[in-house]
Amino acid sequence: MDVTLFIQALLIGIFCYLGSVSSPWLMGVTGGYYVVGRPLVAGLIIGIILGDVTTGVILGVAVQAAFIATISTGGTQNMEITYASYGGIALGMLAHATPGVTVTLSVGIGALGLILFNFMMVTNSYWNRRAERAANNGDDKGIVLNNAVFPQIVAFLLRVIPVTLAIYLGQGFVAHTLAIIPVQITKMMGVLGGLLPALGIALLMNLLIREKAHFIFFLTGFVFISFISKSMIALTVIASLVAYIVYLTKHNAGETSVELEDEVI
Repeated sequence: MDVTLFIQALLIGIFCYLGSVSSPWLMGVTGGYYVVGRPLVAGLIIGIILGDVTTGVILGVAVQAAFIATISTGGTQNMEITYASYGGIALGMLAHATPGVTVTLSVGIGALGLILFNFMMVTNSYWNRRAERAANNGDDKGIVLNNAVFPQIVAFLLRVIPVTLAIYLGQGFVAHTLAIIPVQITKMMGVLGGLLPALGIALLMNLLIREKAHFIFFLTGFVFISFISKSMIALTVIASLVAYIVYLTKHNAGETSVELEDEVI
């Protein structure tokens, strides 16, 4: 038994729980799901645990781009992003997989993780009924246990155990599988996985760009960062100034239209 790898896998599993949507320990979803649960942050954490921060961040960026437009509407999800982040990135690092292959692994693990997430939600309905009975009976202890303690125990076990075992037992399988499959298939997985970040960016643009003219800003930022400067800080400052100018223009245009309407009246 590789004790070091098991401890590393266990730590990654614990962070998978801390970054979940149901974890209350890091200021709820503020510091958990929307920070620790993001693939980019997960890549950094996994890189620190496994001793290769650079690779962790690179793989985290690739997975983050693929899931960048993922939203939970009305509590529904099409992918469990924390399972995908911590399970996929960790396995990709341990198997020395390319970013494209790692994204493919993350998507598959995220789909499997969604099954466990739905199972947890089913068990939560059971705890809710017990908490309701406790409230009707005036049982303060029962309310606390069924609302705060038992659901968190289930959530902890359903995240830490599967992720830990998947990393500890699966890293050899993934590495062996990638080694024996033909190179052409590996390249195909890398290409298909590489398309997912582009799809994620496209979905995000579909959410954000409401007017065709706004596409000009996206192209301008892409050209700036690709050919003019690699500084994200400079691009952020310029984008902020442009956004402020657009805001002032629309605001003044709105005031002008109101004044014209008053004059007509």
